[in-house]
Amino acid sequence: MKSLGGGSVGYSGRLSTEEINEDEEISRLAISTFQAKEEEIERKKTEIREKVQFQLGKAEEETRRLSHIWEELEVMADPMRKEVANVRKKIDLANRELKPLGQSCQKKEKEYKEALEAFNIKNKEKAQLVTSLMELLTESERLRMQKLEELSKNIESQH
Repeated sequence: MKSLGGGSVGYSGRLSTEEINEDEEISRLAISTFQAKEEEIERKKTEIREKVQFQLGKAEEETRRLSHIWEELEVMADPMRKEVANVRKKIDLANRELKPLGQSCQKKEKEYKEALEAFNIKNKEKAQLVTSLMELLTESERLRMQKLEELSKNIESQH
């Protein structure tokens, strides 16, 4: 639009046909520019959408390929997986059975050590008592022999 000082508006305040045509032309040009920009935006949007779809397709294909490789690796990882699993289960079972047996063994070892210690103590006591007995018997024998000798002397002295 033109300014009022430029003479585009006459004294009557009406626009001339030329001015109306010029304004319509400017409006058409603005609309067509806007439409061109909108079409450009739509075209770019479609291009980007196609690129994204293409990338998604590639990603899906890569995912399928990797999934297939993963499955092959799982199968290939351990062809004797079932046998290994069975042996592992048996090992676990043996470990579970060993635990109480080990505890029982430790308990019995402790009892054995205690019994052995008590046996050794009693054996020492017995040895000491046997030694005392032998000493007493020896002393008793000596005393009896001494008494017998005295008695023998008494008998001989009386004759």
